[in-house]
Amino acid sequence: MTFSNHPTPSAELLTDKMETPALDDRSYRVIRLPNKLEALLVHDSETDKASAAMDVNVGNFSDREDMPGMAHAVEHLLFMGTDKARRLLAMSYPKENAYNQYLTSNSGHSNAYTGGTSTNYFFEVAASSNPGSAGTSVNGSLQESPLYGALDRFAQFFIAPLFLPSTLDRELKAVDSENKKNLQSDTWRLHQVSKALSNPKHPYCHFSTGNLETLRDLPKERGIDVRDEFMKFHEREYSANRMKLVVLGRESLDQLEAWVVELFSEVRNKDLPQTRWDEQPLTDKELLTQYFAKPVMDSRTLEIVFPYMDEDLLYESQPSRYLSHLVGHEGPGSILAYIKAKGWANGLGAGSMPICPGAAFFTTQIRLTEEGLKNYKEIVKIFFQYLSLIREAPPQGWIFDELKGMAEVDFRFRQKSPASRFTSKLSSVMQKPFPRDLLLSGSSLMRKFDADAIKRALDFLRPDNFRLAIVSQDFPGNWDQKEKWYGTEYRCEKIPTDFLDEIKRAGESTSKDRLPDLHLPHKNEFIPTKLEVGKKEVKEPLKNPSLIRNDEGVRIWWKKDDTFWVPKANVFITLRNPLVNATPENSVKTKLYCELVKDALVEYSYDAEIAGLDYSLDSHSAGLDVELSGYNDKMPVLLEKVLVSMRDLDVSDDRFKIVKERMMRGYRNWDYQQPYQQIGEFTRWLTSERGWITEQHLAELPHLTSDDIRSFFPQLLRQLHIEALVHGNLYKEDALKVVDLVESVLRPRVLPESQWLIRRSLLLPEGANFTYPRTLRDPANVNHCIEYFLFIGDNSDRALRAKLLLFAQLTDEPCFDQLRTKEQLGYVVFSGPRMAATTMGYRVLVQSDRSAEYLEGRIEEFLRGFSTMLKEMSDDEFEGHKRSLVAKRMEKLKNLGQESGRLWAHIGNEYFDFEQVDHDVALIESLSKPDLVDFFGRYIHPSSRIRSKLSIQMAARSSSTTAANGTKMPEQKANFILGLNQYFNSIGLDSRHELLQERFEDIVVVDGDQEAIVRAVRNHVVTDLELDDEKTDSVVVEGTKLLGTMLMSLGIQVLLPREKNLVNGEKPATLDERVEDWVVNKPVVVDNVHEFKAQLKVSSGARPVKDLCEFEEIEAKLPILPQPFSANQPKTIRLFPLSNYTFGTKENQPEEDPSVLARLRRLEEHYEQYGMRRTCEGVLVCHEHNHPHILMLQIANAFFKLPPRPGDYLQPNDDEIQGFKSRLNERLAPVGTQFSGEGVNDEWEIGDTLAQWWRPNFETFMYPFIPAHVTRPKECKKLYFIQLPRSKVLSVPKNMKLLAVPLFELYDNTARYGPQLSAIPHLLSRYNFEFVDEAGNVVAVTPGGGPDAEGSMPRTKVLAGGENGEEDGNGMQ
Repeated sequence: MTFSNHPTPSAELLTDKMETPALDDRSYRVIRLPNKLEALLVHDSETDKASAAMDVNVGNFSDREDMPGMAHAVEHLLFMGTDKARRLLAMSYPKENAYNQYLTSNSGHSNAYTGGTSTNYFFEVAASSNPGSAGTSVNGSLQESPLYGALDRFAQFFIAPLFLPSTLDRELKAVDSENKKNLQSDTWRLHQVSKALSNPKHPYCHFSTGNLETLRDLPKERGIDVRDEFMKFHEREYSANRMKLVVLGRESLDQLEAWVVELFSEVRNKDLPQTRWDEQPLTDKELLTQYFAKPVMDSRTLEIVFPYMDEDLLYESQPSRYLSHLVGHEGPGSILAYIKAKGWANGLGAGSMPICPGAAFFTTQIRLTEEGLKNYKEIVKIFFQYLSLIREAPPQGWIFDELKGMAEVDFRFRQKSPASRFTSKLSSVMQKPFPRDLLLSGSSLMRKFDADAIKRALDFLRPDNFRLAIVSQDFPGNWDQKEKWYGTEYRCEKIPTDFLDEIKRAGESTSKDRLPDLHLPHKNEFIPTKLEVGKKEVKEPLKNPSLIRNDEGVRIWWKKDDTFWVPKANVFITLRNPLVNATPENSVKTKLYCELVKDALVEYSYDAEIAGLDYSLDSHSAGLDVELSGYNDKMPVLLEKVLVSMRDLDVSDDRFKIVKERMMRGYRNWDYQQPYQQIGEFTRWLTSERGWITEQHLAELPHLTSDDIRSFFPQLLRQLHIEALVHGNLYKEDALKVVDLVESVLRPRVLPESQWLIRRSLLLPEGANFTYPRTLRDPANVNHCIEYFLFIGDNSDRALRAKLLLFAQLTDEPCFDQLRTKEQLGYVVFSGPRMAATTMGYRVLVQSDRSAEYLEGRIEEFLRGFSTMLKEMSDDEFEGHKRSLVAKRMEKLKNLGQESGRLWAHIGNEYFDFEQVDHDVALIESLSKPDLVDFFGRYIHPSSRIRSKLSIQMAARSSSTTAANGTKMPEQKANFILGLNQYFNSIGLDSRHELLQERFEDIVVVDGDQEAIVRAVRNHVVTDLELDDEKTDSVVVEGTKLLGTMLMSLGIQVLLPREKNLVNGEKPATLDERVEDWVVNKPVVVDNVHEFKAQLKVSSGARPVKDLCEFEEIEAKLPILPQPFSANQPKTIRLFPLSNYTFGTKENQPEEDPSVLARLRRLEEHYEQYGMRRTCEGVLVCHEHNHPHILMLQIANAFFKLPPRPGDYLQPNDDEIQGFKSRLNERLAPVGTQFSGEGVNDEWEIGDTLAQWWRPNFETFMYPFIPAHVTRPKECKKLYFIQLPRSKVLSVPKNMKLLAVPLFELYDNTARYGPQLSAIPHLLSRYNFEFVDEAGNVVAVTPGGGPDAEGSMPRTKVLAGGENGEEDGNGMQ
């Protein structure tokens, strides 16, 4: 090792050379401090966010057996005070929450998580105290960089945490609240069942979260000082040599290194070993078992889990990626393709899951249908048959190369991610044994094909080395056990011997007895090959897209990427149609239609997905949304397939039933989400003029049939307005072609603007005070929830919007600190602006085991208290919040997707306010504290008589408030008095416990009556402690602020004066009262939503902030005619119209080969007997709308071939031309007397040889050349031009389709048609064509083309064939 020659020479330099993405402009340095703490320093001169993360190599696997959740509790407690903060109380860190306050005031935030073997802490903060600055000096300064102050505070948590006794109980309750949040989450519940049924000697079995019972109550009963145990845990497990730090900032690497050495060198090094366990999570006792678990939500899954090897040292080859690619494939020949076709499954995922050093699982999870659940044993056998298929052949280098190449492309063009996500992930990666110069690329790139490693990995996937998990609410129904921590019902048993025998046979199957439908994937034609980026230096990136087409039917927005320079694009298309959301039934039918289209595309789109190209199809209030994102090379191919599938959807009754049932479960499961995930839907529903909620959708779904969808979706596509955004590495012409494709495929009529949906919001009247109560449908959920919404006004009012944003910034940290940290109302607490279609408001959301009514009281109390806080806020603090908010609003976009999303949001909301950030910043900077005081007094303060409030309250049907987890009433009172006495002593008062007890002798503390408690406290202070009036008032005021927290910590619900009045008989008003009563702030219960909405006014619709013509970039230019350019052309070809030809069908002609492998085996046999195979195919060309069309066969709705068909090779003794003509007649000539007259069985005219393709080996690949090392090719295929006569009759077997494919569709479309067919446009480009009409007149020639009689874009037509008997081009069957 060498040492860095910098101002801080005590740091050991590990590397300053890093393998980085091509676009990465950061600099890196890895150092090791003398205490063995390792740090990665990252200099980014352009970042506007600085960040740091610390990963500590200890997690919940290190918990004490009798105190599960210790590591998680330490994660919470670590930030509760440091020794330096205590010593500098009056200077640097005057408040308990100084760290969070500092981050918030500098546009930052922090978080942490605890895993099995590591605990990760991270924060991010503004990179400069001057928002919008181009960058600080590379050497930085303490005044300019908020990073230094954050690092200083952050470091102290690892140097001298205090685990303050005053915060212990509170943070343990935060852990408990976090656990309660997850009690009804199937993710947590089912994972815990898996852990509970694992090896009890391995810490994987631990209950990782912890709760009050495990972390406080039970240890106390055993006489354990829990705080002392947490400190021992920290002392025992936290050490500098186990810590990995990542720091990202604008400062130079030298400056960052100096700060890290200064601030982190004091972290103690105890030379602790890496955490590791010798036992395995699954042993022989747990293997070959199956357990059945009952979920909360209606879901059905089958999980196959194998103990697997630790791959940390195999980062170069990563064999699990090879296996998961094959097992998890969704294309033709895959496990999923087969079981989906059987109607047994909806999805499948596979991959390795690291557990800890030395242990991992390889897991396959399959989402089952009802029939799949009944046949889960068959699915398991199919799974093992596929594994036998993988074993049968050696690992395939071409498959690895495909994965390797895609990984290299992804890494090369990796874009930046948010700062804290980047540092958190990298600090975790640093725990792995990667060379330090490969920290960025270690697990991203696949460097070496290691067939032996793949075989070793495959050896773990054996029929004697797995366990099954079957999840269902109904099957088998005889659960006989309950998991301890979450209460999940389950049953566990050994897999029956006869079933194991069947699995073993499946695992040993060969090609002779294996399902012929299973085969390895084909070459992925979607892998991008054109990765050039049209990069042009720009002075400043544009803030808005250009409107390049704007007519009655189409609006196209386009922006060429001028910031990120990646070969990617994002395309967003809205197909406007008011039918989509006209009724709940229409909304559900549209959703069903979208799901059916996506279901039909799974096999096709999977190759695109793994090649970095995704699509989505969904519905919203205004219409359908089609979105594509990823590498732009093959994007048009995927888009066309999606559009054709939308247009030509075949609604199968079987798939409809499966998709409908899946949607039904999704709607039902919605009620079993966390309450905070549900409540937003009701807020949107109550504040929107039009919209539907899940229960309304659920009511419609059972009545829908497949015929409903068949008749409905053509109506959706019949009349549309198309709006699109094309953003990224695509030029203007590309953007225009995208929408041309949409128009040509869908061919919609224009939807007039008068029929477009106008989205409006409802206006709450001044002084309104509405409450909308709902009861959770999940009987086991103990959490209540409230969304406390205050209506502010029109969201196009820029000045009002700026005030709302600043107010949200001011309350962000205080609200969280008060309601979550201090009062411990619940784990889920957040506040901020809520933007609707045309209005805006402020909201506070809390999920808690306390009642919603109580939560509302605490929110209002916080707001009352904030009034004082705002008035007393110093000018410096207020200006700091403004700077922080400005920094947030001006935060740079990190990648192309973020920018695309922002642009599309401005288009979708119909304000087109692309410069909104600039306007916000200018107005925020002009605001003064009196502006906010006035805003608060008018719109927010609970005493305001003109503010408008809507409180959505979700009540749990179950409760966890029974006397603080079982604490009895006398104990609650005793604990309260004890805590009160400790508080008095902590502020220097000599309070005596027995005297305080006397004052509370007649007080019923558990009633939560604060007024009575305050009176008793005042009597004690005045009479027993003999304080003067001024001192008494001070003590009582400060004590009252803590009173609610103390009571709640004991499980006592605090009763506020307003609540007392309601208990004493005052009833809230109802909607039956007159509207005029609303303005007197009486609470009005919304018990009839229709009536509620009917009595509210409606906002104006959204309006563009400026005329759209200002965005237009529409050009009209006359074409320039070139000089003649036709020398040395081959002969001109005459093409006749498609309508001249007659098409029919004849009996099925089954395939000779059931699979690709079978065809290759037959080729090998042919070669051994006859030598090289000779194959002929014909390029049959006609025209439609003066554009050449190629006639080709489609087999099994997937494979496209030129006539005759695959397998039609010449016999060994055949003459080449005559043999070819015989094959053409056999496949395409009509039979019997079905047709007669001109064109029936006419002689074929075989023209030029267009191409020769060579197969060098017994593999699927063919090449238009013979590779240099090949001397004996196995097959030669010739492509001939077939000159079609004026008319002809063609007839195809019913199990095939004859298609007319436009020439342009083949061009560069290898993803769909393969390299041979997609090359045909190149081969034919040497010819000029004459286009002849039905009367025999030449109507057009090339070059130049001619008029399109119908003015429409040519498209692929099915002419004849197909098992469903589609109509052919002339109406023949």
